[in-house]
Amino acid sequence: MSTPPAASRRTLGTHVGLLLVTIAALSACFSEAKPKALDPVRSPTTSSTPGCPASGVAITPAPVDAAMGLRAMRIDLLNCGTAPYTLQGYPAVRVLDADRRPLDVTVLDGTAKISRIERFDGPPKRVTAAPGGHLAAVVVWRNSVTDVEVSAATGRYLEIAPADGRPAQTVTPEGGIDLGTTGRLAVSAWTTPPTG
Repeated sequence: MSTPPAASRRTLGTHVGLLLVTIAALSACFSEAKPKALDPVRSPTTSSTPGCPASGVAITPAPVDAAMGLRAMRIDLLNCGTAPYTLQGYPAVRVLDADRRPLDVTVLDGTAKISRIERFDGPPKRVTAAPGGHLAAVVVWRNSVTDVEVSAATGRYLEIAPADGRPAQTVTPEGGIDLGTTGRLAVSAWTTPPTG
């Protein structure tokens, strides 16, 4: 049996190398992401806000964290204006359905009324975001069915104003707001985002 010429051996080696690189690339594409643990203070996945509303602030939601029927979602307020932006109090929140109509939901001030969220629980304090700076709050609710006579409610959007009387923005939480039959959610006061 004769030995293949050197050129044929090089060509065969090139094809084998390309095949191995292709297999590795396909394996990376189809690898499964690890599930995320409950962490209600994760930052929003949006790294930049396109444009800036006339109010000078942009509100974005973080992913909804869920465990044992408890839902928690951080909301981020970016001061995209040119002057400092000061708040003291709670966001003004309304739950909207798929047609953007308000649902009959009670919004409570303070997360402890549903579940204590460490680093976000406490009375309102005066906080200021410099231009380019951020403030944060948390929205919490439970997906519980407490009354079989009542239809479970699911909101599609959240309408959020930094405070009563200020312009609101509508955000779309991933998975919606699945309130079950509880008919309520709670918000924390605005605070400076936790570090670490």
